[in-house]
Formats: sequence, C-alpha cells, structure tokens
Amino acid sequence: MKAIISPFLFLFWRVRVEGREHIPADGPVILAANHQSFCDSFFLPVVVRRRVTYVAKAEYFDSWKTSWFFRAAGQIPMNRSGGDASQRALDTATAVLQDGGVLAIYPEGTRAPDVRLHKGKTGVARLALRCDVPVIPVGLVGTRTVQPPGSMVMRPFHTVTVRFGPPIAYEAGGLRITTGECTPGHPAGEGARGDAEQDELRALTDALMAGIAGLSGQAYVDQYASRKKRAPEDGDPAIAPV
Repeated sequence: MKAIISPFLFLFWRVRVEGREHIPADGPVILAANHQSFCDSFFLPVVVRRRVTYVAKAEYFDSWKTSWFFRAAGQIPMNRSGGDASQRALDTATAVLQDGGVLAIYPEGTRAPDVRLHKGKTGVARLALRCDVPVIPVGLVGTRTVQPPGSMVMRPFHTVTVRFGPPIAYEAGGLRITTGECTPGHPAGEGARGDAEQDELRALTDALMAGIAGLSGQAYVDQYASRKKRAPEDGDPAIAPV
C-alpha cells in the first residue's frame, strides 16, 4: 500500500516531516495524533519508515468505498459502542504492540467537527500502561485543507506537515497494570479502577493532548469531539496560530 500511495502523495502534495528521529527503529510504540481529515490516515503512515497499524472505527469496514483500503492495510476495526467488541479490538491492538509493532491511534476518537483539538479518550494511556510502551504525540497540519469535512476529493498542491514529538513514557504511581508484560486477554484497565486511578488516567491523557496541541498549533477545547456539533472554523478567533 505504501509503494502504491506514496509516489502520488509526494507528487501532488508538499509533505514536510519534523521530528521523525523520535520514532524508534524497532520495538513497540504508539503514535497518538490529532484527527482533522480522512486523509490523515494516508499522510501519517507514508512518512513513517516502519509499518503502521491503525485502530479504525468499525464503520469504515462496513462500506466498500473504504473497507478495501483498511483491510488491505491490515487495520483493526474498533466498535465504539463499547463492550466485548471494543475489548476484542483492544486485545488485538495489544497483540500488535506485543509483537513490537507501531500502533497509531486518534485519541479524540473521531474526526473533529471543527479545527480545534478536542478532549482525548483514555484508551491510549490504558494501552501504554498495559504494555509498558512509549507514546509519541503527533501533530498533523494542513490535512483539513487538503480534504475538508464531507469532501471525497483531496485538493492537490497544498502543504501537509507531520510533526513528531519526543516519546512520552508513562510511569503512573500505582497505575501500572502489568510489569513489562503485554498479554492479550488481560482486560484493559482492569487494574485501573477507582476514582483516583481514573483521575490519573485522565491527567495522563490531558498531558498527551497538550503535547499534540503544541505540535499541531490547534486551540484545545475540553469536550469530546462530536461530528454533530459545529464550532469555529479557520480564521475564527478561537484558533491558535500554527
């Protein structure tokens, strides 16, 4: 897939990469990125020299228009309704990390309804603690211009910047779910219950989102992304300069 897609992306768009040296040459790692456009899932993998596996929403696998790409690229469907389906996806993501792979996740859980960065979900922190792996914050800039919300067409000749920050190693006191182990079937978050533990997971996630905001230049809003909502767009005063 990279061999097919990469020449087109680099021919029609100016792709800038910053901080790629932060990605380890081997070993498990999580890439946590902002999510402004469908084409984020094209630009991020092609600038990483290793294979990237995504946790993608299950709806992408329901339509032939998108399922061919996600299945061909070996992506993991995530049922966002929760329950056993989500647990199976998390177990599969755990297996990717256990095998030393690169896992990419959008902590916002869906494409943002506007240009701001929204509150992250705690799944990234849970996985990082569960598998004892570093998390690399990623800021994608320009993809919303390339493919605006609702558009099936990618606009050529725009610049896309992919920024990688230094890896974050989560060492949460009393929150380590496993000690150096990363075992599929071990319920994610089983050892992270209780108000204090949830608060710490929340704090770890908020710190990650702050890192992503610094890389993407987005203003942060402390509410979960919902594509049903409409908030300020480019040029509005709520948007931080890049």
